[in-house]
Amino acid sequence: MDLEIKQLLTERFPLFEEDLINKLAELGTLKTFEEGEELMRTGQYFRSTMLIVDGLVKLYREGEEGGEFFVYYIEPGNACALSMVCASQQKTSEVMARAMQASKAILVPIDKMDALMLEHRSWYYFVLETYRARFEELLTVIDAIAFKAMDERLEFYLIKQAKTLEATLLNTTHQQIADDLNTSREVVSRLLKKMEQNGMISLHRNQIDLAPLVQNIT
Repeated sequence: MDLEIKQLLTERFPLFEEDLINKLAELGTLKTFEEGEELMRTGQYFRSTMLIVDGLVKLYREGEEGGEFFVYYIEPGNACALSMVCASQQKTSEVMARAMQASKAILVPIDKMDALMLEHRSWYYFVLETYRARFEELLTVIDAIAFKAMDERLEFYLIKQAKTLEATLLNTTHQQIADDLNTSREVVSRLLKKMEQNGMISLHRNQIDLAPLVQNIT
């Protein structure tokens, strides 16, 4: 049994029963990822599902011409639902994942998933809740694309970034935001400038101060 994995599971997944934590500590492997390192890529087959215990992982879809479209973040205490689905059905990934910060994940062999579902009720409910939560996040993304104008999408995106990163100073570029929203840098720059003129944000070199925007919604 890996005692470090057991401690991380106890801290990050408090709803897991002790028997499940002990089992995962036996089966799991702890892997670290540097900032910017890929955890998964398009076309990859999965041998494990990932439980994120530290850091922050960005999930995104790559376009045919190389562009990126932000889907959602995976935070500590969460798992990658898509790795569960793809691995259990022996399908390749259609998304990519990258560590936005130095991150740690517990890799659970996918061939143990069925037994874990049958033998541990808290794992069964965790898997269902992971699917539900990720599906709701995807619906939010779809709603933003289908029903919101780009200025509304940008504001929604910035607010979500502030909440996820727990910071009001966002270190990013206009091009990175454009990639996440699947639009052009020129459009993002124009809309950010308009938000700054309206007192919603402050723009700096590769940084955006979101304090005014966040304060307006609290």
